[in-house]
Amino acid sequence: MNPAESPLESLDEVIDEEIYSLEVERTPAKARLDAWLHDQFPEWSRSMIRRWIEAGAIRVDDQTTKPSHSLRVGQKVIIIPPPPSTMDLTPEPMELQILFEDEALLVLNKSPGCVVHPAAGHATGTLVHGVLHHCEGTLSGIGGVARPGVVHRLDQDTSGCLVMAKTDRAHKGLAEQFAQRSIHKQYLAIACAVPKCSEGRINAPIARHPNNRKTMAIVDHGRHAVTDYRTLQSFGAHASYLSLNLHTGRTHQIRVHLKHLGHPVFGDEVYGSKATHRLSSAIGHSPPRQQLHAWKLGFTHPITGESIEHVAAPPEDFQVTLESLAESSQIAVQALRS
Repeated sequence: MNPAESPLESLDEVIDEEIYSLEVERTPAKARLDAWLHDQFPEWSRSMIRRWIEAGAIRVDDQTTKPSHSLRVGQKVIIIPPPPSTMDLTPEPMELQILFEDEALLVLNKSPGCVVHPAAGHATGTLVHGVLHHCEGTLSGIGGVARPGVVHRLDQDTSGCLVMAKTDRAHKGLAEQFAQRSIHKQYLAIACAVPKCSEGRINAPIARHPNNRKTMAIVDHGRHAVTDYRTLQSFGAHASYLSLNLHTGRTHQIRVHLKHLGHPVFGDEVYGSKATHRLSSAIGHSPPRQQLHAWKLGFTHPITGESIEHVAAPPEDFQVTLESLAESSQIAVQALRS
């Protein structure tokens, strides 16, 4: 997959990997558009793909077409999956950690384990349900019926700063900043082992895993992805405490990049289960989730033009893990001295 061309990229940054831009790089074995797409996305049914093509949600060279369209080398296929046509979102009372709020937007410290918006298996109890209750049903509608107010997302088990839009004007302004990569996103992570270089840049393209479409991977023809990291603290050779700056916003970007570096996020059972189990055994502590936290979020207020930056303190489980690592490291040092 290649990065979507402007203006589609702005939407791509908003909903993160759910708009696709693919280029036909070689003569396809199955030249029909619907058949070729089914090969690219085997989890999508042919009937669903045909419906999307007929609805104009899939275009070739920015033109609507038919499922039987014969693809040629060099053509670009753009896919914009349509939002659910109907969904009953009932506001639900929820304890929210609000860092900032005005008439246009709000910034929250998302708790670990909280799903941002409704999806398969999560029809209720999402952050959207709680924010709808807090805002008395007033949120931007640009994200679709399932995602009111959602400008960007955090993984279910990632905690920290997240901005949501109350108005369409605020949503468009924030989306533009995400597309232009002018929003500052800084994360904290506890990683398995210690990077050889105390700081560096990971520049490696990311796409769906070729054999497991539910996960992401470093893929030669994937989408441009850049992450800067800096080691804040090391705990012997066991683990490290990292600060990370995102220059792009790919699905699972930090988790995939740290795995690529050889130091996956501690507690990440998808991208670092073996390393997590080794570290847990070494220190006698198993974190309840991936130790990744969106610490700082900075942007320009889309209405007032004011520069805004908010910091979210890491949650208790993150602090407990740091304390366990520090204690384990100190015990190891004392043992060496005795």
